[in-house]
Amino acid sequence: MSSENIFVPAKKYDESAGQFTAFDPGTRTLPAGFRFGKRYEPLPQDLVFEKDTAVTLRDGTTIYTDVFRPVGDGPFPVIVSWSPYGKTSGTSRMYTMLRTFVGVDQHKLSGLMKWEGADPARWCAQGYAVCQPDARGAGRSEGDIQFFGEQEGRDAHDLIEWLAQQPWCTGKVGMAGNSWLAVCQWFTAAEQPPHLAAIAPWEGFSDIYRDSIMQGGISDLGFMNNVSKQLQGSSRVENPTKALAAHPLVDDYWNTKAARVERINVPAYVVASYSSTVHTFGTFRAWERLTNSERWLRIHDRQEWPDFYQEENQQDLQRFFDHYLKGIDNGWEQTPRVRYSLLDLEGGDRIKNPAPAFPPPGVDMVPFYLDGTSETLAAERPAQEKTASYSADSRRGRIEYTVRFEEETVLVGHPRLKLWVEADGHDDMDIFVFLQKLDRAGKHLEVQNSGAGNPMVDLITHFTASVLKYHAAPGRMRASLRHMDPELSSDNLPVQSFDRVEKLRPGQVVDVDIATYPIGLLMHPGEQLRLIITGRNIIGANMPSAGNPTADNHGRHIIHTGGEHASHLLLPIRKTT
Repeated sequence: MSSENIFVPAKKYDESAGQFTAFDPGTRTLPAGFRFGKRYEPLPQDLVFEKDTAVTLRDGTTIYTDVFRPVGDGPFPVIVSWSPYGKTSGTSRMYTMLRTFVGVDQHKLSGLMKWEGADPARWCAQGYAVCQPDARGAGRSEGDIQFFGEQEGRDAHDLIEWLAQQPWCTGKVGMAGNSWLAVCQWFTAAEQPPHLAAIAPWEGFSDIYRDSIMQGGISDLGFMNNVSKQLQGSSRVENPTKALAAHPLVDDYWNTKAARVERINVPAYVVASYSSTVHTFGTFRAWERLTNSERWLRIHDRQEWPDFYQEENQQDLQRFFDHYLKGIDNGWEQTPRVRYSLLDLEGGDRIKNPAPAFPPPGVDMVPFYLDGTSETLAAERPAQEKTASYSADSRRGRIEYTVRFEEETVLVGHPRLKLWVEADGHDDMDIFVFLQKLDRAGKHLEVQNSGAGNPMVDLITHFTASVLKYHAAPGRMRASLRHMDPELSSDNLPVQSFDRVEKLRPGQVVDVDIATYPIGLLMHPGEQLRLIITGRNIIGANMPSAGNPTADNHGRHIIHTGGEHASHLLLPIRKTT
């Protein structure tokens, strides 16, 4: 299948739905007090609005962008919010519903912002311009919509260099935004545009194959297919299902969709969380590979959208941009390189803990051995080898191991699980693992404050047990794709190559290295940590209606413990004294 066959017709864009405003090129002034709908804040000052401005990319493709800037000649630095989601989102019924659903206070926004992007009203009031393009293929922009990758990085590079030449621009350009608007920053910064001065990726994966559609080597196309169906344009859009069918293993196609993060040479303010099944892995993986010394990481304790628009966090981001885009000596360099959260899951989260690195100093990787006799996670390696098994395709098939902490313990870093496994009745195994915090009575605890206290978030947790419902650290692995990539792997994060298939023979015992999501957990005396090993994704889809991963499980899964096959869990434990 050629690369041309991975495209399908895009959904025809509909200006009446509010995702794309009516095409109306030209420059106008929005007066102070202007309101973009009853639910939004009036503008605090006059804004210059350059609408549907044409920008020609290096290959001759024309895209269209909106630019908001303060009145006057400036010059002003620019913040770019890049995506195919439309140039404004205030009148979009879908985006309005989503923001309400996850607890964003829209009454404090102007409605002029791109979905998941910087609010022009807020940033123009602080002396910045905000650029909101329709990416290649979106809306009236020419070309085909592509899912991330180097092509999008080159396109954004060209837009940044065009902005730098505008008479009202200082020549300093930054990027900010959440999700897609974060993903594109990894690829754009890797292209090293001369006038890109800083980036602020707010939760976004960096390798579409490993972080999203084939996480752990198990097909999980639901979320990306849902996104693909919503993207609007006049030509075509890449189809994730067709792309995976044409390229089932990592090859040159997927390598262009894995950001070369090590090439990034501008300051980066990275935001992450422990509980986003869409973005967590890729954000931490990118942070791990950043080599630029000017990098900062903040790990929050709630859902990503409310976190982005919270004024306290916008002020923090402004200090970063003021320093690198305006050259203001505001002491930003003294900001701790890492500020991480520790989740209590009972309302006592500790946020913004300062550290010079992540995992923070003082963390030891402590092995806990799966003890098949006691069904516990034991401090000592069991001398006797033992096996346990479960029905691979049964909803009830699972094995559980627990450990009780007798004293206050902090878990912070990257857990990883080494399992010795065997397939009975099949030549492969799709293994799902979950770490869960239990209270003293053995009750499973879930994340608190995920939606900034909005009651609608409580409702959505009944429909999705992933982004907004917290399992301490999920992980997954297809045994036949267990081969490790020594160049991408680190002591913190094991990474598979996904470039070969090694099926299991009858009776063959193999070891698989499973990275779970990073963790920041407070364990009080008497509380327990439970490891679940099963053949299905018990937390559900990434998003409502996205569908579960496509597991290939039959027969029985056999887990070996003790002796020569001492399966074990490595937990990052920080000394508390």
